[in-house]
Amino acid sequence: MSTSAAREKFRRFLAQKGLRATRQRLAIFDAAFAQKDHVTAEQLLDYARSIDDSVSRATVYRTLPIMTESALLREVDIGTGEKFYHPNKEGGSTQVAQVVCLDCDRIFEISAPFMEWYGNTVSSKLGLTPVSQRLQVSARCEALRLTGTCPRRAS
Repeated sequence: MSTSAAREKFRRFLAQKGLRATRQRLAIFDAAFAQKDHVTAEQLLDYARSIDDSVSRATVYRTLPIMTESALLREVDIGTGEKFYHPNKEGGSTQVAQVVCLDCDRIFEISAPFMEWYGNTVSSKLGLTPVSQRLQVSARCEALRLTGTCPRRAS
């Protein structure tokens, strides 16, 4: 999904919820979709303020659940007490696994198409229908262990 198509989807979703597409909400959207890596709400606030300095912390925290509900952003909880957000540029696919590097604290996402099959299989055995699922792997950097330098830390 292109950024312009996602922006239009966001506008439509806001309208369905009876909310206005304000400059601040659109700045938050633009800031989120400009990110390549996972970001925290506070990081997103900084990026959004570089687009529109009137964006408030409260607006960011109120907009994030709207964007996750619309499937434009994925919320990732790696168990550190802080949530991370990543633009869902693929159009809503949740069939990804997250690999969290314990050395550089980066979150990587890889395609995991088997997850839909697995979720359906184990749920149906119990007479249930899956609603959501996640696969998260914690890992250590092999390059850091071998050379003392993590090539991903700087990027």
